[in-house]
Formats: sequence, structure tokens, C-alpha cells
Amino acid sequence: MGARAGLIFCGWLSPHEKPSTISGMAAILPPVGDFLLATCQGGAETALVSCQQAMHPELARAVWRRGVLTFRVPAGGAALSPNDRDGLVFARTVIHSCGQVTGSDVAHLVRSLHDLAGAYAWDDIHVWLREPRVEGDPVAVRGAIIAGLDPDRRGLVPAVAAPTQPGALVLDCAIDGPDRWWIGWHVADTPSGTWPGGIYPHSLPAGKASRAWLKLDEALATFALALEPGKRAVELGAAPGGACQRLLEADLLVTGIDPALVDDEVARHPHFTQWRMRARDVKLRQLRGFDWVVADMNIDPKSTLDAIERVVSAPGTPPRGIIATLKLPTWSRAAELPEWLARFSGWGYTTRARQLSTGGREICVVAERPAVRRPPPRATRPPGR
Repeated sequence: MGARAGLIFCGWLSPHEKPSTISGMAAILPPVGDFLLATCQGGAETALVSCQQAMHPELARAVWRRGVLTFRVPAGGAALSPNDRDGLVFARTVIHSCGQVTGSDVAHLVRSLHDLAGAYAWDDIHVWLREPRVEGDPVAVRGAIIAGLDPDRRGLVPAVAAPTQPGALVLDCAIDGPDRWWIGWHVADTPSGTWPGGIYPHSLPAGKASRAWLKLDEALATFALALEPGKRAVELGAAPGGACQRLLEADLLVTGIDPALVDDEVARHPHFTQWRMRARDVKLRQLRGFDWVVADMNIDPKSTLDAIERVVSAPGTPPRGIIATLKLPTWSRAAELPEWLARFSGWGYTTRARQLSTGGREICVVAERPAVRRPPPRATRPPGR
């Protein structure tokens, strides 16, 4: 593995482009190593292992702690590509693991970290807590790690944490307590790879109708979705209107379907219309002409899919894309994910799925129809010739 991995999202490097050196130094990667480390929402470990066993049975589970798992890579195994990691739906981030460092004080931990990780041209450093209840200060730890770099490299890493540059070589530190850190590295080859621990770095702004605003904001960033202004979107189960609010901010024409009233600010927006009824009571002919379908309803995933199916089967051109949140009543229901994704495929959509860091026990599915390329019109002979 002698070059940085390619990037697959819109505006990022393609898998065949030679990556730039963010720091201006030679793009030499550390060894892949024998282990991968994956982080997840606390409680999702079993669901993550199920995805791993289905998608990557060659990996062997090693250490298991709440919010983090490691997997042994077979001898000679290649690094996982972004497409491979997409199959690990419940993983927030997947990094090459260097191992753990332990110590009674930060100075000792920092020295051990640099000894373990090696002196590479790190473009950025990500530090995060293994889970929210863990004791530690990521900002202080990151500053100490930067201070411990060789002087000629110290100024190349941003002193203040900011969005990581695409293609950056990142040194990772997951704080597992005041005396233990997990160390690894990755290349920021996906949008979520630019966030420490794969955790969305933004919070819910003031004045938003509900947390659905933030979840949709993360989904748009995670899947690099571009919403074209002026397109029509429908949200199933719209109240109180957070997701509708985010769609309106993207200059879409939004219809919300819900018997309950949405937030007053959303309701007054000139590009918003509400149908105060259940989605199953809307006539099929009314569901035609939408470009995007958004659904985040507190009902069983199969019922959510039934509601979406009515929209995609309405007369006329099917929607271009779907952004659906599928709630998991129990973690065991995650085993049904392949069946749920197959329904999207049956409607003619290509799917990507991820458990968002801003969500709860749920999965966000983005489904898009392949772009249809129409052949150019054939030349016709002028009349009279």
C-alpha cells in the first residue's frame, strides 16, 4: 500500500487519482498492521459484528468493549476500501489499529503514543472519547499530542481542530479513560472520515423545530447529497417539522404529511404545504411528481417502507432519491436490514446505509435512482431533399 486510498464521494479524489500531499511532505503511509479498530454507538456492537460476518468473514473479532471492537486482518490482507467500509453500517469509523498505550499521566501516554505510531507526516490528529461516559478531555489530549511531535512536523498539524482536508493522513487517538488510549491511523477518504471518531461535529442550532433537522443535516453531509433548489420533496410523518425546515433551507418545495401540526415557523414558510392526514390515506395521484422522499417516523421499519412504497409506485416519474430513517425496536431487528434494503432495490434504487451519530437506535438509508443518460437526437434530413 504505497499511495493514499482514493476517494469516492462527489468532489473528492477518484480511486485512480494520485493523492496530493496535504502537508507538502512525501505521502508515505504507515504499515496496515494486523488489526482494524471500529467504533460504534454503545449497544450496537452485536449489530456491527453481524455486518462484519456477512460482509467480511475473513476478519476475526478480537477485543470487544462498549463502543469499540477490533478485528484481526488475515496475513497479507489488503486495507478496506471506502466501498468495503460502507457495508459496516453500524461503524462510525474504521481505522488501522496500532494498539493501546497505558500510563498514569498524559506525558507518559503521549511519549508511548508517538513511539507506537511512528514518525510519519501526519496531516491531522483526531482525538475522541470511546463513549460519552469515558473520562477525558479530547482538546487537551490533542494539544499534548501535537506538542510531542518533532519540531519540523509540529507546525504542519492544525493547532485548533477544524474540518480535516480530504485525503489527509490522520493519526487517531480514542480515549478509553485517563490511563488508556487506543491508537491508529486512517486516510480521510470519506466525509465522515474527516470527523474525529466519525462523529458529526455540529450541534443543533437554536430555533430549529426538532432534532430531525440535525439528523438530516448529518445525512446530507455523510452521503454527500446535493439537493437542487426548486425540486419537490415530501416528508412522511413531518411533525414537528425539523427535517422539513432543513429541506426548506436548501430551497426545496416541501410537502409535509402528518395529522399533527408542524412548527409555526415551518408552517408559515411560502414553500411549505402540509397535508394533515396519515400517509396511507393520501390518494396515489397526489403522490406523483416528487423528486425526494424523506421519512423519519416512529413506527416499525416495515410500516415505514410500506408508506414509502406508495410514493415510489405513484403514477409518473419515480422520485430521484429517498432519505429514510428505519427505527429499530430492538437491536436484534438489525438482522432484517438486508431484507429492507432489498425492497429499495426492487423499486429500482441503489442504496447506502449508515447509523448516524446524531440518531438513536436507527439506521439512515439513502436510496438513489441511477441517472438516465439520454442519447443525443438523431440528425434528420431537411424536407425536400
